[in-house]
Amino acid sequence: MDHGALRPVEWVGSSRDDLTAFPGQVRDHIGFALYQAQAGLKHRDAKPFKGLGSGVMEVVSRHDGDTFRAVYTVRFKAAIYVLHAFQKKAKRGVATPMPEIDLIKRRLKAAAQHYEAYYGKA
Repeated sequence: MDHGALRPVEWVGSSRDDLTAFPGQVRDHIGFALYQAQAGLKHRDAKPFKGLGSGVMEVVSRHDGDTFRAVYTVRFKAAIYVLHAFQKKAKRGVATPMPEIDLIKRRLKAAAQHYEAYYGKA
């Protein structure tokens, strides 16, 4: 793999700090998924995040009975944007809570604005 071809990772909002607070095993798992995205690959545990269109992905990592998620977008050619990293706390169901979805939508808009300002039109 040509490391010179890696796209940079841009962190939106508190996503970097939030991911840093996760257990080491979870950080490694999600970090490797992001590395593969930078290289233009798709991690085996990455899946489309429903409801936000193409190019928005989610990685779910489980550790000690807890579930951690990271949502990122590969929608932009020149960079990967990490939109949100959070621990799912709901005890029932697998659906992402609406406040989390709303935050991801806002951060996706912020990512698009940042991309246009720093990288040009998407």
